[in-house]
Amino acid sequence: MTFSRPPDTPLERALYRAPIWIYRLGLGTLLGRRFVLLTHRGRNSGEARQAVLEVVGRNDATGAILVASGYGGRSQWFRNIRREPKVLFQTGRHRYRGTAELLPPEESSAALAHYARRHPGSARGLLRALGRGDGPPERLLEELGADPENGIPIVRLSPSVPPRPNHLLGEAPADVVPR
Repeated sequence: MTFSRPPDTPLERALYRAPIWIYRLGLGTLLGRRFVLLTHRGRNSGEARQAVLEVVGRNDATGAILVASGYGGRSQWFRNIRREPKVLFQTGRHRYRGTAELLPPEESSAALAHYARRHPGSARGLLRALGRGDGPPERLLEELGADPENGIPIVRLSPSVPPRPNHLLGEAPADVVPR
């Protein structure tokens, strides 16, 4: 199984969806700050849909999180948020209402290059999983982020209300969505 194509067998789909169940069981803190549970609306059905995505960047002051669409414009979650950008997202045990915004190619490029510098092993694994060529991960991801047609777009998830500074002290931020 490679990531260069979406899962198409029941077993592959179950493996991809396993992290969603971790969040549903209230164990999202096990996935730490590297993953986010995104809840969005289906573009045709209007039903709530979920995906767990790797965080490629964050701004703790604003609460914004950057996620990448590894399948580009083919990702269902990506197609859904393009239609309806109002989302819920959860990192660890904190849930937020917010908006999803597609970054321009130059910002996507910079975000992916920064990710490659911070997580070189993960960047190499991502490139292998995507079936991309050999080369420096930073340069390859930078190129993929800059390609609006066949690249890896980056989406900023911004909370409606930024977290308060005491959020870092263990208190719930003002915009946490009640369970």
